[in-house]
Amino acid sequence: MANHMNAGGKGKSLLGGAMIIAGTTVGAGMFSLPVVGAGMWFGYSMAMLLGVWLCMLGSGLLLLEANLHFEPGASFDTLTKVLLGQFWRIVNGASIAFVLYILAYAYISGGGSIVNHSLQGMGVELPQSVAGLVFALVLAAIVLISTKAVDRITTIMLGGMIITFFLAIGNLLIDIDTAKLLMPNGEPSFAPYLLAALPFGLASFGYHGNVPSLVKYYGKKPAVIVKALVIGTFIALVIYVCWLVATMGNISRTGFIDVIAQGGNMGVLVAALSKVMSSDWLNSMLTLFANLAVASSFLGVTLGLFDYLADLFGFDDSRLGRIKTAIVTFVPPTVLGLLFPDGFLIAIGFAALAATIWAVIVPALMAYKARQLYPEAVSFKVPGGTGIIILVVLFGVVTGACHLLAMAELLPVYG
Repeated sequence: MANHMNAGGKGKSLLGGAMIIAGTTVGAGMFSLPVVGAGMWFGYSMAMLLGVWLCMLGSGLLLLEANLHFEPGASFDTLTKVLLGQFWRIVNGASIAFVLYILAYAYISGGGSIVNHSLQGMGVELPQSVAGLVFALVLAAIVLISTKAVDRITTIMLGGMIITFFLAIGNLLIDIDTAKLLMPNGEPSFAPYLLAALPFGLASFGYHGNVPSLVKYYGKKPAVIVKALVIGTFIALVIYVCWLVATMGNISRTGFIDVIAQGGNMGVLVAALSKVMSSDWLNSMLTLFANLAVASSFLGVTLGLFDYLADLFGFDDSRLGRIKTAIVTFVPPTVLGLLFPDGFLIAIGFAALAATIWAVIVPALMAYKARQLYPEAVSFKVPGGTGIIILVVLFGVVTGACHLLAMAELLPVYG
């Protein structure tokens, strides 16, 4: 979840805010969607994405509503402390740190997998854990240099991602087999698989850390921020739909069983797509897109974690301070990446579990509390009354429960 913000007030276009949200939302997590969606297949995947998009947009708007009662620049920490008290502040802080750490690990796992796939194409064989270590070290060095370095490199990567995505996906979309999409082979039941996939849908629409940043960026201008959230998340939704059409229209439902059997990591999915690609050049574009997606996701998440930990431990911005922060930021997820190189999907699921707290339930509770505390001060109120708050909380609880039930093997999982 990247955070491309500059504090300068020049040229604050609506498009800029929307692109920040879209860039934060779309990332390496999208590689989990076709794999976890294989069981319920295309129709149910579309329905799930649409439902999750609306609920996650709702929670983002509720967070904005709560945020507007504070001065621009107030962080998640301040909001929870004032509105919900010390207990929720600690729970929320712990869940944010957990999400950032577990995503850093997920992206080292995915990065190792895709770097390995890329190297195999050049005839180089490396253990995947070593590929993950190289990936982590190179990108950790960028974060260590400065925030500006991350911002510049991520901007270049986002540009590269857009170009490579449309080149590779455009070709896959032309070649889709509608029979595969609409009438897949295999067992007749699809709907039961939706529940286990729900947390991955939630993880694909995480941008909530940027809501306070947008308030800081635009000031108290709810009309512009609401549009930025709607447009940004809608762009993400469109990209996911194209991605699912491209993957499910080219790899058969039964073909995904093999991908899942190999751990469902990014490199495995890209390798399966490579087999149906019409040329080596397009295959290279897809591989490059996957590398850029996981690298920019990793930079965005670890920059957020780096700043969070520097603040938590009181490390300053000197060279020694940054090195101390880098150690607590990068060592734990990198060690996990060496020990468990193929945990990409499992880690994304855990990230979703913790995100149900800070990106769904807490924003709804904060908006509810803010309405009670400041009934007069209404600069912006999410329509739908208390109903929308109950809906969002229920969505969070159900999604969290689905993850726990899937972990306990009480929900059907495909493959």
